[in-house]
Amino acid sequence: MKHLNKLFAVALMFAGIATQAQDSNNPWAVSFGANAVDTKFSASESFEHQIAEYFNVQDHWNIIPSVSYVGVSRSVGNNFSIGLTGSVNKIDKFVSKVPGTINSHVVTNPGDLSYYAGDLAIKYSFMEMIKSKVIEPVLHVGGGYTWMGDASAGTVNGGLGLNFWFTENVGLSLQSTYKHSFDDTRTPDVDVASHMQHFAGLTFKFGGKDTDGDGIYDKDDACPEVPGLKEFNGCPDTDGDGIMDSADACPEVPGLKELNGCPDRDGDGIIDSEDACPDVKGSKMMKGCPDTDGDGVADNVDKCPEVKGPKENAGCPWPDTDGDGVADKDDKCPTVKGTIANNGCPEVSEETMKKLNEYAKTILFDSGKASFQKQTYPVLQAITAILKEYPESRFSLEGHTDSDGSDALNQKLSEDRAAAVKDYLIENGINFERLSSKGFGESMPIDTNKTKAGKANNRRVEVKLIK
Repeated sequence: MKHLNKLFAVALMFAGIATQAQDSNNPWAVSFGANAVDTKFSASESFEHQIAEYFNVQDHWNIIPSVSYVGVSRSVGNNFSIGLTGSVNKIDKFVSKVPGTINSHVVTNPGDLSYYAGDLAIKYSFMEMIKSKVIEPVLHVGGGYTWMGDASAGTVNGGLGLNFWFTENVGLSLQSTYKHSFDDTRTPDVDVASHMQHFAGLTFKFGGKDTDGDGIYDKDDACPEVPGLKEFNGCPDTDGDGIMDSADACPEVPGLKELNGCPDRDGDGIIDSEDACPDVKGSKMMKGCPDTDGDGVADNVDKCPEVKGPKENAGCPWPDTDGDGVADKDDKCPTVKGTIANNGCPEVSEETMKKLNEYAKTILFDSGKASFQKQTYPVLQAITAILKEYPESRFSLEGHTDSDGSDALNQKLSEDRAAAVKDYLIENGINFERLSSKGFGESMPIDTNKTKAGKANNRRVEVKLIK
């Protein structure tokens, strides 16, 4: 076993001086196992005979019962690798050819010749060609130096190998190498006979860098510092939705490919993070919410989701307290039924104006004054009540007198009496902006001033609707 230490040292030294660029997974490989030396093989014998004797293990193969070879190799790209192998053995079965014959030979024990060899080989792998991940045929050529007893010589080598990979990194290696010596008198301790050397052992590949430990080597890993998946070239898919994080707009929540990896629980085509109603199918116009009544106000903010209404009123129809078809907000008389043409207020009819003026004719003033007689107050109250029914209508109060007295006096008296009626109405709740007053004196009589009855008719207050 002391020889194995030498072999390991040689192998490690070769590993240290190999400087080719790393261009394949696990570029380094270390092999160790047993070797067998068969001195039967010689270029002077026929090829057919050599093949026939290839597996004559018992008669020809020299084997020691221990680990007897160590090899180190490194990939240099394009299916090529360079390797160095050191081996040790003992030759107690030396095959010599019987003089004067072609294939006849004799096996002798040369006295347990020691055997050491160091071989450099260029190898070519056919694994990629046969598209296999388990079986790897290998062809190799090279040279080496062999010590056999007291003799030593350089050799030219060539052979075939076959690797069976149990895993990506561990495999069984079988190899046969023919070593041709140019000084081949086949005399023990004098020269090194051409021979065949067989190897069987385990091979371990290593050296591939996988920084993130995801089983994908850095050279093939698009995300070498983050554990990922093989189908995404080593990049992660945190939410497991089949979309790698770099292309996933929602990398921590499972989603849909057509929505860049974001979820859409209600299936309305709007991602949950932008959907105001993520559990109810809606429309893009309503930010993912439904609009049941179709009034343009989304249900989630519509206070009347099943009844159409304007946005300004939170989706509810405007109230119409008096039911006149004019919404309270536009109804100048929201508690009194009116017409649309009059902004929701009742329109003053001719009949109403006739009634007002019938009352106005019965307004009695003290003689020559603008003060009311006592029996006139119920009439004034009745007029007030009617005006309150038309809160948006405006009226003009017009005073008239008979022809008694001067024009100036009658003009002033008519103005004062009209103003008195206006003041009474204002004091009893009629908005002053709705009323105006004017006096016409004796200028507009409706009856003769020659009779007492005619004069009584001319002394009057008339109510006119201002349109």
